Amino acid sequence: MTHIPPPAEELRFLDTELRQLDARRAQLLARRAWLIHALYPVPAPRPATVRRPETTTPSVQNVLLILGGILLTIAAIAFTVVSWGHLGIAGRALVLGAVTLAALGAPAPLLKRGLRSTAESVAGLGLALTVLDAYALYEVALPGTDGLGYAAVASAVLALTWAAYGLTLGALHSSPEAGPLHLPLPLATATAQLPLLLGAGAADAGAHTVTAALLLTAAFDTALALRSPMKSVRVVATVGAYVMGGWGTFAAGWLSWTASGPSAVARAAALLLFAAAIALTAAWHAPKPRVGTGIALTGGLISVAGAGGVLRSSLPEAWTVPAYLVCGVALLAVMRTRLPEPVRHGLAWASAGVQAVAVLWALSTVAVALLGPVDWAQRVWTGSPANARDAVTTDNLPWPPNAATAPLVLALVAGVLAVAARGTTWRPQALTGALTSAWATALIIPATFELPYAAGLSAQLLVTVALVACSFESPRLPTLSGPAPLVALCLSLLTSLSLAFLALASRPATLSVLATLTALFAVAARQPRLGPIAAPASLSYATALTCAVGAALGWQPQQTALLVLVVPVAAMLLAARLGASPTTVSMEITGATAALLAVGLTVTDPPMLALVLALCGVIAAGTTVREDRRSVGYAAAALFVLATWVRLASWDVGSPEAYTLPVTVPALLVGVIRRRKDTRLSSWTAYGPGLSVTLVPSLFAAWGDAHWLRPLLLGAAALAVTLVGARHRLQAPLVLGGTVLALDALHELAPYIAQVAGALPRWAPPALAGLLLLTLGATYERRIRDARRVREVVGRMR
Repeated sequence: MTHIPPPAEELRFLDTELRQLDARRAQLLARRAWLIHALYPVPAPRPATVRRPETTTPSVQNVLLILGGILLTIAAIAFTVVSWGHLGIAGRALVLGAVTLAALGAPAPLLKRGLRSTAESVAGLGLALTVLDAYALYEVALPGTDGLGYAAVASAVLALTWAAYGLTLGALHSSPEAGPLHLPLPLATATAQLPLLLGAGAADAGAHTVTAALLLTAAFDTALALRSPMKSVRVVATVGAYVMGGWGTFAAGWLSWTASGPSAVARAAALLLFAAAIALTAAWHAPKPRVGTGIALTGGLISVAGAGGVLRSSLPEAWTVPAYLVCGVALLAVMRTRLPEPVRHGLAWASAGVQAVAVLWALSTVAVALLGPVDWAQRVWTGSPANARDAVTTDNLPWPPNAATAPLVLALVAGVLAVAARGTTWRPQALTGALTSAWATALIIPATFELPYAAGLSAQLLVTVALVACSFESPRLPTLSGPAPLVALCLSLLTSLSLAFLALASRPATLSVLATLTALFAVAARQPRLGPIAAPASLSYATALTCAVGAALGWQPQQTALLVLVVPVAAMLLAARLGASPTTVSMEITGATAALLAVGLTVTDPPMLALVLALCGVIAAGTTVREDRRSVGYAAAALFVLATWVRLASWDVGSPEAYTLPVTVPALLVGVIRRRKDTRLSSWTAYGPGLSVTLVPSLFAAWGDAHWLRPLLLGAAALAVTLVGARHRLQAPLVLGGTVLALDALHELAPYIAQVAGALPRWAPPALAGLLLLTLGATYERRIRDARRVREVVGRMR
């Protein structure tokens, strides 16, 4: 009896046999090809270029379907608009209704057969036909109705119809082979943006109603974006939420800002709070923390705008910024709640943004209080102003309007920073911000409340003292941490500068303030960390104090310069005491600057300028006592030389030796000392500069001098230098002295040479030159040997 296997098993058996036969056939064909190639070698053919298709089959299919749908839609529009009048009422309804129902019903069987792209195209045609149906209904049955109102109702009906159509198809055909259509639901979502807005326009509603329609649409979009499982719907709803919500929020904000009555303000505030609720709801359910934080930030700002608008309408204009600031600070209350972390962070950032804007508003007042006193530099000691505000305001820097509440704003921000950062990692930075805000508050209080001028000075001085105290480090007192001490010191410098300019209004104020600032920063300089900044500040104010004292005593500027030199002397002594401290360099730079100021004060009085230069040279020479400041000796020498030259110029001395000898003598002494310490030092380095400074200018002067005394003295000096160089075998004195001696002698013989040259016939010079050449040629070898000996002797010199 023959056994017949089941069909499935037999089919599997046949497939296995066929695969084995295909593998065997491929093996035999490969062996055959190798044998043919071995017996009949032929050049390998070039591989054929295979053209790749530029488009894929699905892409071509989609393009064709889309074009087909577009063409059909255009045909339907043309039929509706152009050929509509050729049919009767029954014909019109029959044709358009039949085509619409056919287009909407066709996707169902197409989805069952897996023709999803075709179903999408036909469904798009059907949705477009529904729009034409709505238009046709308006033209035929309702021509007298309001077009805007009909459009609102039609868009709502179309949105509901399309949504129901898409959901129905999705419920009937939800298998992977025939999934739901992607077109109806997104189109329904996009169309749903219109009904409320068009309805408000049709009803001639006011701005508040139109804004409410925008925000209601945004709320619907937000809910759909958060709950819809379909990505395309979420994308359309998200775009709609941002567009309609942003438009509505801007409109509500404008209504709040321009509202004039309590009713209008309340309605605008309600709209803004509704917009804030939408944003915070979206932030609560946002899929990503960063997105939630950003949306919560926006919601916090919107809520501040709404609540602040209510407060602003019931308060004077000067209290506008404080009203919004209080609402912004109130947002920090959510930090103690159990709201999601992104929402809390977003609201905290919103509060920080409101506070930052409030501080920026108050900065104009701070700038006037800080920079306004600079104008007193042009009106020194012209009389005390009436009050602190007059002392800081000028024509270029008037007092800002509505600035009466600026101190309150800055104080509130300082308090928030001091309290809100408690127990956080960024507490040092927050305390620094609180310190800065408190400083700005104290700075503008005297001018804000128009305190007397003396009270304003005292208040600013107390602020400076308090800031310096905050920058101290003491184990007995609580001190600030992080960057706050350095910031406190920098703020104290700014305040002290403003105070110094402010004190220029009267003589007693100037002297007392500069003396106090000098002592204050001198005390602060004892702190190692503050020394590099406080010490130069103290010396600078001491310099200004000496100038003020000189002016108060009625001294001339050149006389005041002598008093200014006390500052570089003090800087030199203190720097020597501190040694290698970081404060040393800054003190020395400040002292040098004060010395330059003293020099500048005496420019118009040469005798006094010479004295000041000499005293500066003494100070520089005293600095060279320190081992690490030996190089300052060059500056000291230059100052002494300059002092000498200025003094000689003031005496109308024109002889160059009077200017060069004071340089030559110290230079030669320094060269002698250096040669004793370093025997390998060249004579050109040791004595060359000193000798050149005197010999060369004197030589030029001697060539233009018609008298005999200067050439005689120059020749004697050059002879002495040459003999000293020969005696000690020094190259520089020998060469320089001999050269100057020869040129000086040539200058003395020049008139006689000219007389002899004029008395000789014209053939005599060429004859003499020829005889000289013959003589040199005859004794050439011996002259060369003698020249070599001279060169060797000079070369052995140093």
